[in-house]
Amino acid sequence: MIRDPKEVSSELIEIFLPTIVTIFYTTCLRVRQQLKNMEILILMLVLWYVGLFFQTFFLHRYAAHQSFTMSKFGEKICFIGTWIFQGSNYLSAYGYGIMHRMHHAYADTEKDVHSPKYDKSLFSMMWRTKTIYSSITNKEVEGIEERFTKDVPEWHWFDKFARSWVSRIGWGVFYTWFFYTYATAWWQWLALPIAFLMAPIHGAIINWFAHIYGYVNYKVGDTSKNMLPVDFLMMGESYHNNHHKHGNRANFGGVRWHEIDPTYVIMWVLDKLGMIHIKRLEVSVKREGLKKAA
Repeated sequence: MIRDPKEVSSELIEIFLPTIVTIFYTTCLRVRQQLKNMEILILMLVLWYVGLFFQTFFLHRYAAHQSFTMSKFGEKICFIGTWIFQGSNYLSAYGYGIMHRMHHAYADTEKDVHSPKYDKSLFSMMWRTKTIYSSITNKEVEGIEERFTKDVPEWHWFDKFARSWVSRIGWGVFYTWFFYTYATAWWQWLALPIAFLMAPIHGAIINWFAHIYGYVNYKVGDTSKNMLPVDFLMMGESYHNNHHKHGNRANFGGVRWHEIDPTYVIMWVLDKLGMIHIKRLEVSVKREGLKKAA
Protein backbone atom coordinates (compact mmCIF):
# COMPACT_ATOMS: atom_id res chain seq x y z
CA MET A 1 0.00 0.00 0.00
CA ILE A 2 1.34 3.43 -0.97
CA ARG A 3 1.30 5.81 1.96
CA ASP A 4 0.32 9.43 1.77
CA PRO A 5 3.49 11.59 1.38
CA LYS A 6 2.12 14.14 3.85
CA GLU A 7 1.73 11.40 6.45
CA VAL A 8 5.31 10.23 5.90
CA SER A 9 6.61 13.81 6.17
CA SER A 10 4.77 14.31 9.45
CA GLU A 11 6.30 11.16 10.90
CA LEU A 12 9.81 12.19 9.81
CA ILE A 13 9.34 15.60 11.41
CA GLU A 14 8.18 13.97 14.65
CA ILE A 15 11.24 11.71 14.64
CA PHE A 16 13.97 14.18 13.67
CA LEU A 17 12.75 17.54 14.99
CA PRO A 18 13.54 16.78 18.66
CA THR A 19 16.99 15.60 17.62
CA ILE A 20 17.63 18.76 15.56
CA VAL A 21 16.45 20.99 18.41
CA THR A 22 18.66 19.10 20.88
CA ILE A 23 21.72 19.44 18.62
CA PHE A 24 21.06 23.15 18.11
CA TYR A 25 20.62 23.76 21.84
CA THR A 26 23.75 21.78 22.70
CA THR A 27 25.74 23.69 20.09
CA CYS A 28 24.56 27.03 21.50
CA LEU A 29 25.60 25.95 24.99
CA ARG A 30 29.05 24.92 23.71
CA VAL A 31 29.52 28.21 21.86
CA ARG A 32 28.45 30.10 24.97
CA GLN A 33 30.92 28.12 27.03
CA GLN A 34 33.69 28.80 24.53
CA LEU A 35 32.94 32.54 24.61
CA LYS A 36 32.81 32.65 28.38
CA ASN A 37 35.56 34.85 29.79
CA MET A 38 36.22 36.30 26.31
CA GLU A 39 33.96 39.33 26.64
CA ILE A 40 36.87 41.73 27.12
CA LEU A 41 38.67 40.39 24.06
CA ILE A 42 35.50 40.65 21.97
CA LEU A 43 34.91 44.25 23.10
CA MET A 44 38.48 45.25 22.26
CA LEU A 45 38.33 43.60 18.84
CA VAL A 46 35.05 45.37 18.04
CA LEU A 47 36.40 48.75 19.16
CA TRP A 48 39.64 48.19 17.24
CA TYR A 49 38.34 46.96 13.90
CA VAL A 50 34.86 48.50 13.66
CA GLY A 51 36.08 51.83 15.05
CA LEU A 52 38.97 51.70 12.58
CA PHE A 53 36.56 50.88 9.75
CA PHE A 54 34.53 54.04 10.38
CA GLN A 55 37.75 56.04 10.67
CA THR A 56 39.14 54.88 7.33
CA PHE A 57 35.82 54.52 5.48
CA PHE A 58 33.98 57.63 6.66
CA LEU A 59 36.49 60.10 8.09
CA HIS A 60 39.39 59.34 5.78
CA ARG A 61 38.13 58.13 2.41
CA TYR A 62 34.83 60.02 2.45
CA ALA A 63 35.25 63.22 4.49
CA ALA A 64 38.88 63.95 3.61
CA HIS A 65 39.29 62.49 0.11
CA GLN A 66 35.73 62.04 -1.17
CA SER A 67 36.75 58.90 -3.00
CA PHE A 68 33.09 57.82 -3.08
CA THR A 69 29.64 59.34 -2.73
CA MET A 70 26.63 58.31 -0.68
CA SER A 71 23.24 59.67 0.32
CA LYS A 72 22.73 62.17 3.14
CA PHE A 73 20.95 59.41 5.06
CA GLY A 74 24.01 57.15 4.67
CA GLU A 75 26.17 60.04 5.81
CA LYS A 76 24.10 60.42 8.98
CA ILE A 77 24.35 56.67 9.64
CA CYS A 78 28.14 56.98 9.41
CA PHE A 79 28.19 59.88 11.87
CA ILE A 80 26.24 57.77 14.36
CA GLY A 81 28.33 54.65 13.69
CA THR A 82 31.51 56.62 14.26
CA TRP A 83 30.16 57.84 17.60
CA ILE A 84 29.12 54.35 18.71
CA PHE A 85 32.35 52.59 17.80
CA GLN A 86 34.85 55.36 18.58
CA GLY A 87 32.93 56.20 21.71
CA SER A 88 34.97 58.22 24.18
CA ASN A 89 37.46 59.24 21.49
CA TYR A 90 34.96 60.25 18.79
CA LEU A 91 36.51 62.26 15.95
CA SER A 92 34.64 64.93 14.00
CA ALA A 93 34.41 64.35 10.25
CA TYR A 94 34.71 68.12 9.78
CA GLY A 95 37.87 68.53 11.83
CA TYR A 96 39.43 65.29 10.62
CA GLY A 97 38.68 65.98 6.95
CA ILE A 98 40.22 69.45 6.94
CA MET A 99 43.25 68.45 9.00
CA HIS A 100 43.97 65.43 6.84
CA ARG A 101 43.81 67.44 3.64
CA MET A 102 46.37 69.77 5.19
CA HIS A 103 48.57 66.78 6.00
CA HIS A 104 48.62 65.73 2.34
CA ALA A 105 49.26 69.27 1.13
CA TYR A 106 52.17 69.85 3.52
CA ALA A 107 53.41 66.29 4.16
CA ASP A 108 56.74 66.21 6.00
CA THR A 109 57.18 69.98 5.94
CA GLU A 110 57.05 72.45 8.82
CA LYS A 111 53.36 73.03 8.05
CA ASP A 112 52.50 69.34 8.37
CA VAL A 113 50.03 68.75 11.20
CA HIS A 114 51.81 65.52 12.16
CA SER A 115 55.25 64.47 10.99
CA PRO A 116 58.00 62.38 12.64
CA LYS A 117 60.42 64.57 10.69
CA TYR A 118 59.48 67.69 12.69
CA ASP A 119 58.39 66.24 16.03
CA LYS A 120 60.86 64.96 18.58
CA SER A 121 58.70 62.11 19.84
CA LEU A 122 55.52 60.23 19.15
CA PHE A 123 53.81 61.89 22.10
CA SER A 124 54.76 65.44 21.08
CA MET A 125 53.49 64.75 17.55
CA MET A 126 50.17 63.42 18.81
CA TRP A 127 49.72 66.31 21.26
CA ARG A 128 50.34 68.83 18.47
CA THR A 129 47.91 66.92 16.24
CA LYS A 130 45.28 67.01 19.00
CA THR A 131 45.75 70.75 19.49
CA ILE A 132 45.43 71.54 15.78
CA TYR A 133 42.47 69.18 15.35
CA SER A 134 40.60 70.78 18.26
CA SER A 135 41.24 74.29 16.94
CA ILE A 136 39.95 73.37 13.48
CA THR A 137 36.91 71.51 14.81
CA ASN A 138 36.04 74.40 17.14
CA LYS A 139 36.46 76.79 14.17
CA GLU A 140 39.12 78.78 15.97
CA VAL A 141 41.44 78.80 12.94
CA GLU A 142 40.83 81.67 10.55
CA GLY A 143 41.67 81.86 6.88
CA ILE A 144 41.58 78.13 6.06
CA GLU A 145 41.80 77.74 2.29
CA GLU A 146 38.70 76.54 0.42
CA ARG A 147 40.55 73.49 -0.94
CA PHE A 148 40.70 72.19 2.62
CA THR A 149 37.07 72.93 3.54
CA LYS A 150 35.16 72.29 0.31
CA ASP A 151 32.35 69.74 0.73
CA VAL A 152 33.68 68.39 4.02
CA PRO A 153 30.64 66.81 5.75
CA GLU A 154 29.39 68.52 8.88
CA TRP A 155 26.57 67.72 11.31
CA HIS A 156 27.07 70.53 13.75
CA TRP A 157 24.70 69.69 16.61
CA PHE A 158 25.58 65.99 16.53
CA ASP A 159 29.31 66.76 16.52
CA LYS A 160 28.80 69.08 19.48
CA PHE A 161 27.01 66.32 21.39
CA ALA A 162 29.39 63.50 20.40
CA ARG A 163 32.45 65.57 21.33
CA SER A 164 30.97 66.80 24.61
CA TRP A 165 32.35 65.74 27.97
CA VAL A 166 28.94 64.25 28.79
CA SER A 167 29.29 61.85 25.87
CA ARG A 168 32.97 61.07 26.47
CA ILE A 169 32.50 60.46 30.21
CA GLY A 170 29.39 58.42 29.49
CA TRP A 171 31.33 56.09 27.20
CA GLY A 172 34.15 55.96 29.75
CA VAL A 173 31.69 54.88 32.44
CA PHE A 174 30.31 52.21 30.11
CA TYR A 175 33.79 50.82 29.34
CA THR A 176 34.66 50.80 33.04
CA TRP A 177 31.39 49.04 33.92
CA PHE A 178 32.00 46.47 31.18
CA PHE A 179 35.48 45.69 32.52
CA TYR A 180 34.19 45.58 36.10
CA THR A 181 31.46 43.14 35.06
CA TYR A 182 33.42 40.84 32.75
CA ALA A 183 37.13 41.09 33.58
CA THR A 184 38.33 37.85 35.18
CA ALA A 185 42.00 38.71 35.70
CA TRP A 186 43.86 41.82 36.81
CA TRP A 187 45.88 42.05 33.61
CA GLN A 188 42.72 42.49 31.53
CA TRP A 189 42.33 45.93 33.11
CA LEU A 190 45.49 46.97 31.26
CA ALA A 191 43.36 47.14 28.10
CA LEU A 192 41.00 49.77 29.55
CA PRO A 193 43.21 52.79 28.70
CA ILE A 194 43.44 51.46 25.14
CA ALA A 195 39.63 51.47 24.94
CA PHE A 196 39.63 55.10 26.12
CA LEU A 197 42.21 56.15 23.50
CA MET A 198 41.61 53.79 20.57
CA ALA A 199 41.29 56.42 17.79
CA PRO A 200 44.48 58.34 18.76
CA ILE A 201 46.33 55.01 18.90
CA HIS A 202 45.18 54.22 15.36
CA GLY A 203 46.39 57.65 14.26
CA ALA A 204 49.73 57.30 15.99
CA ILE A 205 50.46 53.94 14.35
CA ILE A 206 50.02 55.33 10.84
CA ASN A 207 51.21 58.92 11.23
CA TRP A 208 54.37 57.93 13.09
CA PHE A 209 55.37 54.35 12.31
CA ALA A 210 54.17 54.34 8.66
CA HIS A 211 56.54 57.25 8.04
CA ILE A 212 59.49 55.36 9.54
CA TYR A 213 59.12 51.62 8.90
CA GLY A 214 58.10 49.68 5.80
CA TYR A 215 58.66 49.56 2.05
CA VAL A 216 57.76 51.86 -0.80
CA ASN A 217 56.18 51.35 -4.21
CA TYR A 218 56.51 54.98 -5.29
CA LYS A 219 58.87 57.89 -4.94
CA VAL A 220 56.87 60.67 -3.32
CA GLY A 221 57.83 63.96 -1.73
CA ASP A 222 57.58 62.62 1.81
CA THR A 223 58.60 59.66 3.99
CA SER A 224 55.36 57.65 3.72
CA LYS A 225 55.80 53.87 3.62
CA ASN A 226 53.70 50.75 3.31
CA MET A 227 54.04 49.48 6.84
CA LEU A 228 52.70 45.93 6.40
CA PRO A 229 52.95 43.68 3.32
CA VAL A 230 49.61 42.14 4.33
CA ASP A 231 47.44 44.55 6.29
CA PHE A 232 45.71 42.40 8.88
CA LEU A 233 45.90 45.17 11.49
CA MET A 234 44.88 48.54 10.04
CA MET A 235 42.06 47.84 7.54
CA GLY A 236 44.21 49.00 4.58
CA GLU A 237 45.57 52.13 6.25
CA SER A 238 49.07 50.70 6.47
CA TYR A 239 49.50 50.98 2.66
CA HIS A 240 50.49 54.55 3.35
CA ASN A 241 52.96 55.05 0.49
CA ASN A 242 50.36 53.89 -2.03
CA HIS A 243 47.87 56.30 -0.51
CA HIS A 244 50.23 59.28 -0.59
CA LYS A 245 50.86 58.60 -4.27
CA HIS A 246 47.16 58.37 -5.16
CA GLY A 247 45.39 60.23 -2.36
CA ASN A 248 41.86 60.15 -3.79
CA ARG A 249 41.95 56.51 -4.88
CA ALA A 250 39.46 54.40 -2.90
CA ASN A 251 41.67 51.30 -2.91
CA PHE A 252 44.79 51.83 -0.81
CA GLY A 253 46.18 48.44 -1.83
CA GLY A 254 46.19 46.67 -5.17
CA VAL A 255 49.68 47.61 -6.32
CA ARG A 256 51.38 44.34 -5.36
CA TRP A 257 49.50 41.05 -5.38
CA HIS A 258 49.54 40.74 -1.60
CA GLU A 259 48.29 44.26 -0.89
CA ILE A 260 44.66 43.50 -0.10
CA ASP A 261 42.74 46.43 1.36
CA PRO A 262 39.96 45.03 3.61
CA THR A 263 38.07 48.32 3.70
CA TYR A 264 38.04 48.53 -0.09
CA VAL A 265 36.62 45.02 -0.30
CA ILE A 266 33.70 46.19 1.89
CA MET A 267 33.38 49.34 -0.22
CA TRP A 268 33.27 47.26 -3.40
CA VAL A 269 30.37 45.24 -1.99
CA LEU A 270 28.53 48.40 -0.88
CA ASP A 271 29.09 49.88 -4.34
CA LYS A 272 27.61 46.80 -6.02
CA LEU A 273 24.60 47.00 -3.68
CA GLY A 274 24.09 50.65 -4.69
CA MET A 275 24.64 51.95 -1.15
CA ILE A 276 27.68 54.00 -2.17
CA HIS A 277 29.24 54.96 -5.50
CA ILE A 278 33.02 54.66 -5.79
CA LYS A 279 34.65 57.30 -7.97
CA ARG A 280 36.64 55.62 -10.73
CA LEU A 281 39.98 57.40 -11.18
CA GLU A 282 42.09 57.05 -14.29
CA VAL A 283 45.41 56.50 -12.55
CA SER A 284 48.23 54.04 -13.08
CA VAL A 285 48.93 51.86 -10.05
CA LYS A 286 52.03 50.27 -11.53
CA ARG A 287 54.77 50.39 -8.94
CA GLU A 288 58.12 51.95 -9.74
CA GLY A 289 60.32 48.92 -9.05
CA LEU A 290 61.74 50.20 -5.79
CA LYS A 291 62.47 48.46 -2.50
CA LYS A 292 60.96 44.99 -2.18
CA ALA A 293 58.39 44.17 0.45
CA ALA A 294 59.68 42.82 3.74
